[in-house]
Formats: sequence, C-alpha cells, structure tokens
Amino acid sequence: MELFYRHYGSGKPLVILHGLFGVSDNWVSFARSISSGYEVFIPDQRNHGQSPHDPTFNYFALCSDLHDFITRHKLDDPIILGHSMGGKVAMRFALENPEMVKALILADISLRGYQRRYHHLDMIDAMLAVDFTKTETREEVERLLEPKIKDFHVRQFAMKNLYRRERSGQFAWRLNLDAINMGMDGIFEGINSKEIFKKPALFIRGGNSDYVKYEDYDQIYRNFPKADIKTIEGAGHWLHADKPDEFMKTVVEFLKKDDL
Repeated sequence: MELFYRHYGSGKPLVILHGLFGVSDNWVSFARSISSGYEVFIPDQRNHGQSPHDPTFNYFALCSDLHDFITRHKLDDPIILGHSMGGKVAMRFALENPEMVKALILADISLRGYQRRYHHLDMIDAMLAVDFTKTETREEVERLLEPKIKDFHVRQFAMKNLYRRERSGQFAWRLNLDAINMGMDGIFEGINSKEIFKKPALFIRGGNSDYVKYEDYDQIYRNFPKADIKTIEGAGHWLHADKPDEFMKTVVEFLKKDDL
C-alpha cells in the first residue's frame, strides 16, 4: 500500500508514526522543529488521513506498510518514532526487522495489552452517528460530537479527521471508521515476542498517563535491553501536545547520543 506522507528537512532519516485516530498533521510542528538535522517522514497509516482505505486493519498489515514505505523511499537505518498505536507498530517492526532500524522512540506506549477505553468507544460511536447530509458547518459537526466526546481537546483531535468532498462539498471523515472499529480489539493486543532489539530505544511516558506503568518496565527491558525510560511530568497520553517543549528536549537529548 502506498501511504500518503509529509516530508521535511534533510539528514538522518526519521519516520514518525501517529496513533489511533491520528493523522500526519498532528506531528507537523514537531517535524519542522527537528528537521534542521533530520529528514523527517510522517506517513498517514492505512485507514487514516489521506492514505488508502482497506478492510484489513491489524499490526501485520501496518508493519507490512512500514516495510514497504522504508523500502520504497530507500531509507537507510531510519530512526522510528511512534506514538500509542504507532509505537506498537514501531516495536513490532523493530523486533521483526532489527537490521532495518537504527533506534526507536516510543511515546507513551508499552508492550502489554490494553482494554478498549471508553473514549475510544465514544469517539467511534459519535463519529459514526454524524449525519453529514444534515450538517453544513464544522461547528455543527462539533456540536453533534460533544454529547459523547465531552473533552474539548479530544474533540478537536477527532475534528482533525474532517474534510469536504471535492465534488459534493459534503463533509466526511477521512478515517475508515468501519475497518478501524472491526480491527480495534487486535490493535489493543499486547506484544509477546522472544525477539530482542539490541539497539537504542527511548520510552517516553506521560506522568499523568497510565499507558506505561512501572510494572511494564521488566518486559520493556527484556525485549529492549538498551531502553531508556523517561517521564514527562504533567503530560497525559498526548504528551507531545501537552508538553511540546519538554517532549522535544527529551527526544533531542536521546538523539545526541554517540551511538546515534
């Protein structure tokens, strides 16, 4: 599958993988800031953003897409940064293809399995329920989302996926919500692998998030023995948006290491 992507800068290749319901646009500010020393690629993963839709939505397909992307763009030893679902893709890919990855940066995600959370279910339900034949403005769409997506920031995150169709001018979601909904349980599965990624890996956890717990550390170090785990206090799951300066500083300090 040929993924849509955004491209910034020049230098060592850095691939950024967004999370579930995300789009490449979520990472543009970070990419521009770091692009003075890196060639940054931000693909929209399948069924997200401007990339193709496909009924298959699982980690095997997502990792295959990443393999094709790295090969197609002839990226030599890229560093891969992944947030949430994107981090799971990055970890699985690196464990299976260590020779194709120079280092990993994992933003607020661990290897364990997660249960579907209420905000995922509410977001899917709310977005599927929007009748675009009866909406003419973005404000109307947002009002329809508000009863189930009460958090303003999460609602704005969902609204990033809204666009107008060229021919009809009618609003639509860029997400393939049906495929994502069908594959959701698999996306929350854990990684149970005996493979070891022996290269540098940075795990950045949000201090206000429970996605990376202290009890996850043993499994992290088993699969990623060179892992460095950092906490950004006051940040939630979307730590790169909550604390952008601290997130950038943590990433840059990691990238300045001699072996990178």
